[in-house]
Amino acid sequence: MKFQSFFIAFFTTVSLLSQEHTHKSSRALEFPDVPGYITLKTDLHQHTVFSDGDVWPTIRVGEALRDNLDVISLTEHLEYQPHKEDIPHPDRNRSYEIALKEAQDHDLLIIHGSEITRQAPMGHSNAIFIDDANKLLNNKAENAFEEAKKQGAFVFWNHPAWYAQSPTGNPILSDFQKERIKNGELHGIEVINVGDYAEESLALALENNLTIMGTSDIHGLIDWDYVGKGIDRPVTLVFAKERTPQSMKEALFAGRTVAVFNSLFVGKKENLVPLLKASVVIEKAEYIDKTSILEVTVKNVTSSDLLFENQMEYTFYSSSPVFTLPAGETKTLNIKTLEKKENITLTLKALSAYVAPKEQAIIRWDINAN
Repeated sequence: MKFQSFFIAFFTTVSLLSQEHTHKSSRALEFPDVPGYITLKTDLHQHTVFSDGDVWPTIRVGEALRDNLDVISLTEHLEYQPHKEDIPHPDRNRSYEIALKEAQDHDLLIIHGSEITRQAPMGHSNAIFIDDANKLLNNKAENAFEEAKKQGAFVFWNHPAWYAQSPTGNPILSDFQKERIKNGELHGIEVINVGDYAEESLALALENNLTIMGTSDIHGLIDWDYVGKGIDRPVTLVFAKERTPQSMKEALFAGRTVAVFNSLFVGKKENLVPLLKASVVIEKAEYIDKTSILEVTVKNVTSSDLLFENQMEYTFYSSSPVFTLPAGETKTLNIKTLEKKENITLTLKALSAYVAPKEQAIIRWDINAN
């Protein structure tokens, strides 16, 4: 009995260590690759005690590993330093250096970034892929953006609909920002920040060819602000040719992104449609014996619930045209084709996936019926 108890304890310990080594939580984020690209799960707007956050940089690394992220950036406020009396740090690169060291033995990319923090109309912007945050500390905001460009940074406008920047809740593209876009110093815009989605921000992204971003802007703990509330952190999915910082940077400048928050997907049509098509796998398609009802089994391979509406000429048998395909689960659709078909095109509207304000994505799958 003693040996039996020993082996039970031993294998339990090994199992726990193995689980700990994976770092993934039960709410790990999962999204498929798309044709020609690797899908990188990123959160590029986060804070620690080195600006106005509540945690040490190593915590952000652990949270990212648990959530199965591929890339993070700790974008500390350059000018706003409320903890400086307790944590004085003349070097604005310190947060990045600590996170980089913590992540060195893990499969997580740390991108060097900082937040340029100014009052409206300049607002807040994140500069990522920088070389030295200290050089971005300039009295004039124009000089900060100019230095970011000199370092080859990708810069995006943070929470443009934030009431402190825009009391109406609608983002306003100022002359300052228009000049930054014209000068090649502003490249993206957050359409999702924390849990807020502003379709006006999406409109600005499309009108000005800005890369669409979604971020957590986390200051506290991911577990408290998101997981504990039963929701996932917002992320930007970046479609890169390789899993490298250089390839990711190229993808961001090219605008190959989709912002995701739980079941909400926002992106340009050329990016969002392939993602959603890859997110649903057709597992089986065959007619029910002696009927013209085609039984199609579909599987959601993402960590987000997907909400669809039938857009085919064919109707469903004994079910609503609107349905949810839960994360990681399968569902059988019974399609009344009236006569047996060798192939059909399953056509669904993704009700919580936007390619433009109030315009939802239409996804099509070609199905061979048995």
